[in-house]
Amino acid sequence: MSNETQSPSSAPARTALYASHLAAGARMVDFSGWDMPVNYGSQIEEHHAVRRDAGMFDVSHMCALDLHGAQAQQALRRLLANDVAKLTVPGKALYSCMLDESGGVIDDLIVHFFTPQHYRLVVNAGTVDKDVAWMRAQLAAFDAQLTVRRDLAIIAVQGPQARARCLRAFPSIRAAAELPPFASLDCQVDGQLWWIARTGYTGEDGFEIALPNEAAAAAWQALLDAGVAPCGLGARDTLRLEAGMNLYGQDMDEAVSPYEAGLRWTVDLNDAARDFIGKSALAGRSVTHQFVGLRLLERGVLRAHQKVVTAAGDGEITSGSFSPSMNASIALARIPLGIAVGDEVLVEIRDKQLKAKVVAPRFVRNGQILD
Repeated sequence: MSNETQSPSSAPARTALYASHLAAGARMVDFSGWDMPVNYGSQIEEHHAVRRDAGMFDVSHMCALDLHGAQAQQALRRLLANDVAKLTVPGKALYSCMLDESGGVIDDLIVHFFTPQHYRLVVNAGTVDKDVAWMRAQLAAFDAQLTVRRDLAIIAVQGPQARARCLRAFPSIRAAAELPPFASLDCQVDGQLWWIARTGYTGEDGFEIALPNEAAAAAWQALLDAGVAPCGLGARDTLRLEAGMNLYGQDMDEAVSPYEAGLRWTVDLNDAARDFIGKSALAGRSVTHQFVGLRLLERGVLRAHQKVVTAAGDGEITSGSFSPSMNASIALARIPLGIAVGDEVLVEIRDKQLKAKVVAPRFVRNGQILD
């Protein structure tokens, strides 16, 4: 997800749920050029609602892009580091980075397969214009067309009870109950077409529901009535950090390769004949740093851009915060190779060097503390 924002002179855009947020007493902030709720009162309570029951987020500032055309598959095999040829079951999805020619990350995204001639990509809010311009430039060589779906609102419902509460709110989406993870389908709800994906950005189970803008407010209210807690972007950030999920613009960008962002697993090199953008650059690009998790062993709070001092040289925290689930300060960091999980490092915080433990970059998943 992106933390990039528009220039101060640009008025923030508003989602179809803006009035619903104000009615619920949300504190609104400019996030990626959109007026979004950061919390509705207690960020920590919202965080725990997702870990323990069910919470929902307005993520309509993100954007769905539909790719149609006879060469849609060929185009995506060129555009993405992961290989969409692996997708053969309608609705199945994969996560991928989209790289530039130097192997840097333009964006991270999820791509859903419908047919070899039709895919849907969900991209980050702060990168939509950049992504669309880049993709359309590359698509000029293919018989494939990109459509920006700003007619859709997106509501993410996450938590151990998320799917049950969604089915209580919307009985007509019963077919979605059988969706495997990282899959999606279309459902008819009150005569409207909704698209439901079993995906998320919190480390918990749940759905991401794309529906017509005009249906969003009523859907939000139905979820409230079903016991789903409204949650802001503050809790979304601590949840994704605990889950070890990258944030575009902090944990990676064009200056960082997926290999140094902990995303080597998303680069598919199985088909030697497939020449995706950035492939040759990755092959010749030296890897000097690794992506790790940190858990602070002393009193303090880990934040982005703090220096990490190791026996192999200095690194930097890319994302850090207090973990409500662990009652500890945690971070994602890029540090030199040669430091292992279990080693201790020092983090510079306000002119002090505090001890931290190196851990795997995944702290909490499905309500369970992993470290």
